[in-house]
Amino acid sequence: MKITSRPAPPTGWKRRFLRMPITLYRWHLGWLLGHRFLLLEHVGRRSGQTRQVVLELVNHDEVGRGTGAPDGYVVAAGFGTKSDWFRNLEAHSRGRVQVGRRRATVEAEFLDSDAGGDLMAHYGRVHPKLAVRLCATIGFEVDGSEADYREAGRKIRFVRLRPVRG
Repeated sequence: MKITSRPAPPTGWKRRFLRMPITLYRWHLGWLLGHRFLLLEHVGRRSGQTRQVVLELVNHDEVGRGTGAPDGYVVAAGFGTKSDWFRNLEAHSRGRVQVGRRRATVEAEFLDSDAGGDLMAHYGRVHPKLAVRLCATIGFEVDGSEADYREAGRKIRFVRLRPVRG
């Protein structure tokens, strides 16, 4: 694995373009994005106001497959730990997610580098073409091997959003 360049979070027109899926959720059309993306509502660390971001799901765990009871949604901080949503969750770990039509209150759990390596290796096996593009987007050149994905995953911060029971 080779680090090409770690991009900064998008600004200007690129940021506006990447935030367009939020409008789909506001119009109750978030289900059009399927189960590969989620809308995360979180509290701003300084303002205390509700903020929203749409993130790609890296993994969706379920307790007792087939029960429909979610155990967690895993997302990656692709633009690093300087992303506002990541820093906001560090300050206030509770938020709300919407995946398709399902909504849940969640608690953020920040995963260590070994868990990140395992997650990226799994993502590379399940979505080989997308994994190469995802790594390229966030500044990693990978050869498609599990070892390369594991190494890239150790450098990416992952967050598991666990639904709060009760």
